[in-house]
Amino acid sequence: MARLTALKHIRDEERVALFIDGANLFQAARALDFDIDYKRLLEVFASRSRLVRAYYYTALLDEQEYSPIRPLVDWLDYNGFTMVTKPLKEFTQATGRRKFKGNMDVEIAVQAMEIAPFVDHIVLMSGDGDFRVLVEALQRRGVRVTVVSTIRPQPPMIADELRRQADFFVDLALLEDLIAREHSGGRDDMRRSFDDRPDDDHDDVEGDEEFYDD
Repeated sequence: MARLTALKHIRDEERVALFIDGANLFQAARALDFDIDYKRLLEVFASRSRLVRAYYYTALLDEQEYSPIRPLVDWLDYNGFTMVTKPLKEFTQATGRRKFKGNMDVEIAVQAMEIAPFVDHIVLMSGDGDFRVLVEALQRRGVRVTVVSTIRPQPPMIADELRRQADFFVDLALLEDLIAREHSGGRDDMRRSFDDRPDDDHDDVEGDEEFYDD
């Protein structure tokens, strides 16, 4: 039933591209207290449409340093997702604290515009208000845009201007039954492994290192 109500606007014959802002989507799912099963997520959209491409965007620590999300990135790369990554930029504050900055907005915008002539519908999984102009540009090219995020937490995880601009808004909470991971006691381990990743709205601090995204 959740599938019929939340995704009924996606037509079976539509060519669809999925754009996942990895850090932003992770924060939205964490706010709703569930973890995403990306195999299930891919199957949901592939079953609802002619899925052309599924992009996943994230910034990573330098290859010489351990990156807690590297196992996920590798799995996605081998299982149907097009991975777009770049190194985090490192800064050292006067206090000696290390900051790692990562932002994938430009990569998402450029590739969305590149694929626009070849799709009918783009699903953007992000609540970042910076994407409002991108959504408007895609719409001018005749592409329908669905934005997936959530308004359940307070404050909401999606910018109001992005939600208003989208053709359709789907609350991530309505997809939980379709895409959530089934856990066997490993939730805390996964949470710890992801707490060091950059995100759009929060600063996650671990020891003397801080990760953030402008």
